[in-house]
Amino acid sequence: MSVAPSFDLDTSVSPAVLTVEGDWQLATIGKLDRDLRKLPLLEVPYRLNVRALGELDTAGAFLIDRTLRASCRFNDPKLDLVGDHPYVASLLDLARGASAACEQDSRLPTTVVDALARLGKSAVRFSREGVSTLSFLGEAVVTCLKLLVQPHRIRWTSVVSVMEEAGLDALPIIAFLSFFVGMVMAFIGATILTQMGFQIFVVELVGFGVMRELGVIITGILLAGRTNSSFTAQIGSMKMRQEVDAMQTLGLRPMDVIVAPRIFAMLLMTPVLAFVATVSGVFGGMVVSWLTLDISPTLFLNRLQAVVPLTNFWVGLSKAPVFALIVAVVACRQGLKVGGDVQSLGRATTASVVHAIFLIIVADALFALFYLELGI
Repeated sequence: MSVAPSFDLDTSVSPAVLTVEGDWQLATIGKLDRDLRKLPLLEVPYRLNVRALGELDTAGAFLIDRTLRASCRFNDPKLDLVGDHPYVASLLDLARGASAACEQDSRLPTTVVDALARLGKSAVRFSREGVSTLSFLGEAVVTCLKLLVQPHRIRWTSVVSVMEEAGLDALPIIAFLSFFVGMVMAFIGATILTQMGFQIFVVELVGFGVMRELGVIITGILLAGRTNSSFTAQIGSMKMRQEVDAMQTLGLRPMDVIVAPRIFAMLLMTPVLAFVATVSGVFGGMVVSWLTLDISPTLFLNRLQAVVPLTNFWVGLSKAPVFALIVAVVACRQGLKVGGDVQSLGRATTASVVHAIFLIIVADALFALFYLELGI
């Protein structure tokens, strides 16, 4: 049975002591909110007496932390506890961190200086994120190379499991979507080129577009949305349940157990998915050409083979391993960054998908410039 929460402020001593008693939980603290807001504003923060504090959850910790922060004119009052409690300090730190993050996100720039300050902070965060990602990438690559030298250390069961989950299970949606992308490209070509009497060039449009760019791009973006979120959520849940800490206690490296199998699985399956996406896209364009332009499948395939060099197919497929590395590394890094709360898991999952899509687009642009310089 829960004990009704209460508080008492003793201002006869310096600094004043705020005593909290009973169970400060979501179901019991509603009546205290108005009275806590009426506490006086002092020059120094309250001391917190927790000797009689019973049960405490995050809602009660937020209420206590808000009272402590509002009790003085200082922005960041230090926590001064009287008595012992098993988890009051950790919950108050968690509540303070969440409140500070919300206040920072909700603060809008009011002047040019504020806008420039936010821009500078964003630039610093971006640079730090880039350095951290490159560092994690280097560690992951070194780990994978060491495992390749000693193949018996590779966890093949985990690799095959991830190949099925992230590869085979994604095959239908990638083939289905690529088929319709090829159809859309053929429809666009039919609409524009027919007006000029060049409808036969729809074959080149579909061939160059799907084989060189769209097939592998669709694969990368779908994997970034589907697989990144899955990997990050899985690893983040392991972090929240302290399974990663347990692995390290047993002498197992997370890089060997968690990261490397996912990288190997993605490196093996992404080229296969990109191949299927390319074939499906070309097939979709061929169907539209047959139905709307009377270009038979035989003519379509013969012209595709004669006019579109096979080099374009290999150019597109060469991007797949890089996209696979981006997807796996970003997802694993964001998953390992998850803290002990659900909010950090949500932020990490969102950041994982956004960062992966951004890096895939950037990598594709760099590939385009590279092949342009090579004349391929």
